[in-house]
Amino acid sequence: MTASFGTPGTKIPATIVTGFLGAGKTTLIRNLLQNAGGKRIALIVNEFGDMGFDGSLVNGCADPDCAAEEVVELTNGCICCTVADDFLPTMEMLLARETPPEHIVIETSGLALPQPLVRAFSWPSVKPKVTVDGVVTVLDAAALAEGRIALDEDALEAQRAADEALDHESPVEELFHDQLRCADLVVLNKADLVSETALDSVHGRIAKDVRSAVHIVSSEKGTLPIEVLLGRGSAAEDDMSGRHEHHHHHHDHDHEDEDHHHHDHHHHDDFESHVLPVSAFASLKQAEDKVLEAMSLKGVLRIKGAVEIDRKAAPAMVQAVGPRVETWFAAGAESSGRLVVIGLKGLDLDAVRSVLGGLKAAA
Repeated sequence: MTASFGTPGTKIPATIVTGFLGAGKTTLIRNLLQNAGGKRIALIVNEFGDMGFDGSLVNGCADPDCAAEEVVELTNGCICCTVADDFLPTMEMLLARETPPEHIVIETSGLALPQPLVRAFSWPSVKPKVTVDGVVTVLDAAALAEGRIALDEDALEAQRAADEALDHESPVEELFHDQLRCADLVVLNKADLVSETALDSVHGRIAKDVRSAVHIVSSEKGTLPIEVLLGRGSAAEDDMSGRHEHHHHHHDHDHEDEDHHHHDHHHHDDFESHVLPVSAFASLKQAEDKVLEAMSLKGVLRIKGAVEIDRKAAPAMVQAVGPRVETWFAAGAESSGRLVVIGLKGLDLDAVRSVLGGLKAAA
């Protein structure tokens, strides 16, 4: 797999990584940085007090150009409670760099509400230049299998008590549900420490808090392909419907009742990627419809590539994640007539081929 993502527009994508203490956020980000394939990623880390980032994340990074100054640590409490004082100036500083980042990754405090942070991307100084590519919520599968939301719940409560910026009244379970409700991707980390039956049970319990079409994937030691984590294109700042939190002292919202849709309970820790040759599509609409149909198949996480459209000189670029399919014409594309399908190991490739492959151009 490559680490190349292309979508129309000039906004820098930002990925928000959230999850409780001990879930594996830092390990996941370390793996992401070490497998970035030369992609220029800026990292913003937000923790509190002694739990702060110590620089070890990038020390010895596989990328020799990964310098400490690329990492900005915010230690002034919860990032969602200090956006005006801390987060926005940090973002503006990154955007003002002579060579701005290609992607921004934000690791929130384990007890941070993601929703206010997502809203901060609508601020006038940020919105024209940056978009929320996706909110990734990392969960501890081993703890959840034992009926806990974190392996060390006492440490979690101690962390909350030590941070005066946090809401100390709402049950921590509400924050857990809020992190799930805001997610564009849920990662069940430490899946190797639990049985498949237990993992299936965990999937079933958390699915009710996850919005429809949000993938729930499993990982070992925070290892996921970069193409699963990045390039999701959610534009979350413009898509807050259904992401509302239970309670926050800065915001009050009416709660919306939603029908919860079925989620596939993935049990696989491995991922696979396939390049499928496809014939020309009769129209851009046909290409979008067929890709969307393929995305609905079990185990398919994303589809991207370039395809030919009948009677069009330029190939059409395709990016699909979840229920969203983006297409645009791009003259000068290196190759066309191929789609890369990325998904969970064991996906039904024949079913994908039957949808995408063998299509004939209109006469």
